[in-house]
Amino acid sequence: MSIVEGARFGHVNVIARDWRALAAFYTDVFGCVFVPPERDYAGADLERGTGVPGATLRGAHLRLPGLGPDGPTIEIYQYGAMPEGLPPAVNRPGFQHIAFVVPSAAEAREAVLGAGGRPIGEVVTLETADGRFVTWAYVTDPEGNAVELQSWSDVRPG
Repeated sequence: MSIVEGARFGHVNVIARDWRALAAFYTDVFGCVFVPPERDYAGADLERGTGVPGATLRGAHLRLPGLGPDGPTIEIYQYGAMPEGLPPAVNRPGFQHIAFVVPSAAEAREAVLGAGGRPIGEVVTLETADGRFVTWAYVTDPEGNAVELQSWSDVRPG
């Protein structure tokens, strides 16, 4: 097995039905920051790269919070034509959610729900193998993408 020298994490991609509305959600709720320029792609190279005939793609990158000006981004793009998506299922194989560490998972859950997200499960607390506690909940963003909210403590909350 060989290692790719110089590799570093760059971004996570989310395909949106309305990229501007979804970008506003992540900016307003989690404090993500727009990274110019907006992207607007079309043509033969995009078609060959994506394997999507007639592809057009618009969107932007948002800097994720808490990691500084060179931290990774969430890339929110919208194709000109898209098939219907599957309903969210946190146990489906493959990439399933993005997670945010927050001061209070319960308060963040309410903020997400108030901004158009939906609940997937309840807020729960689990004890980790090292004796810490993680309080977490799954929700969706307004387009149905799964988001995990988690807060950590050295003592059992509540």
